[in-house]
Amino acid sequence: MTSPDQVGAVFAALADPTRRAILARLAAGEATVNEVAAPFPISMQAISKHLNVLEAAGLIVRTREAQWRRCRIEPAALRVLAEWVDQYRRLWDDRYDTLDGYLRELKENNHEPDR
Repeated sequence: MTSPDQVGAVFAALADPTRRAILARLAAGEATVNEVAAPFPISMQAISKHLNVLEAAGLIVRTREAQWRRCRIEPAALRVLAEWVDQYRRLWDDRYDTLDGYLRELKENNHEPDR
């Protein structure tokens, strides 16, 4: 089961379009911080702050190899979010199935609802 704090941290991190773009870049493969920063018209300090938020939410991992800082996506946090959404998807599916059954019953009894 996922904790509300985990889900909240992931949603908060994903709320920003720059962070979503960084994740999209890292989904294509590991990159240095400079490679991550290249397409953005913002300072390295701002990129670093975005990376800190993503790392705190568990969405990325940063490593240091000699003078290089590399970033890679960490799919576990996205799985936490997917599990959270999935529990509500099942609820919605059940409710739609119930509604569909009710509408089918009305139609079979020739009592179509007014539109």
